[in-house]
Amino acid sequence: MKAKVNDGCISCGACVATCPEVFRFNDDGLAEAYADVLPEDENTAQEARDACPVAVIDIED
Repeated sequence: MKAKVNDGCISCGACVATCPEVFRFNDDGLAEAYADVLPEDENTAQEARDACPVAVIDIED
């Protein structure tokens, strides 16, 4: 699975804190998905998507 952080990130850190296996902050201080979502990380990646206060995270097969 692939995750993507779309435009509109507010740098709250919810995704990074919830699923650091997939999300991190880039040099601009915005969240980015830097790794594929592995089967063992699917639940936490979806939790990170659901916790995003501005709903800018997409997860696709």
